[in-house]
Amino acid sequence: MVNITMYGDGYKRSIATGNKNFKDGFQLPNTSTFAVLADGFMAQYIGFINTAGPIKEQAVALQVHSNQAVFLNCLMEGYQDTLYAHYGTQFYRDCQITGTIDFIFGDATAVFQNCNIYLRKPLKNQENVVTAQGKVENKSNTEFVLQNCNFLADHTFETEKGKFKSYLGRPWKLYSRTIVMESYIGDFISPKGWLEYDGTRGIKTLFYVEFNNRGPGSNTSGRVTWPGYRVINRKEAMRFTVGPFLQGETWLTSLGIPVHFGLFT
Repeated sequence: MVNITMYGDGYKRSIATGNKNFKDGFQLPNTSTFAVLADGFMAQYIGFINTAGPIKEQAVALQVHSNQAVFLNCLMEGYQDTLYAHYGTQFYRDCQITGTIDFIFGDATAVFQNCNIYLRKPLKNQENVVTAQGKVENKSNTEFVLQNCNFLADHTFETEKGKFKSYLGRPWKLYSRTIVMESYIGDFISPKGWLEYDGTRGIKTLFYVEFNNRGPGSNTSGRVTWPGYRVINRKEAMRFTVGPFLQGETWLTSLGIPVHFGLFT
């Protein structure tokens, strides 16, 4: 059903929880604790958790296949593949998103604004990767924008972060597109910033950019030298703000939720 809104009493009190996972025989989409398959969905103050743990590999907490979907003050908690932003226009504001490997992934046109992105302690010999955007067609207008977010270490990772390598993203599909701008990046993010997915696949066709980030992990001097990576200027960054990118004024304004349409800096 379209245009459903769900309110919780806070993401620590109103929780949808499950533990389906790939290791126990479930295909990736079917591991989802909670799935949204209709347009106009909005959730506020709700937690979506998959408790399978890192040893169970892919285990989705929230899957969103929806146009004009909104998540405000929500929690998405898991390890590998926590949030499956699968398809459609999506807006995430003031959310807490935790994970280890590819834990924000999919092929939606999505903006994450003012969100806390928490990296957790992975298994031995694993690497943390925040995003795995999955754009498969060059002409489609799908990409992830992380604006004014905080890339942080959670309590399980803070004292162990020096033992693992962590990255902003890797190209799950050939035309992967991710923009990280005006965000705080912690010191655990590798100086190269971004990781290969399968050798050199996608490094010429991807679009990975950064703009005006801050924090000890934001220095771009040691970033990858792929043809598809670059640092953009203010004019270019404006294209990826909520107004022009999501046509946000046409639908977000009427919802009465907090949203910033331009750049913060």
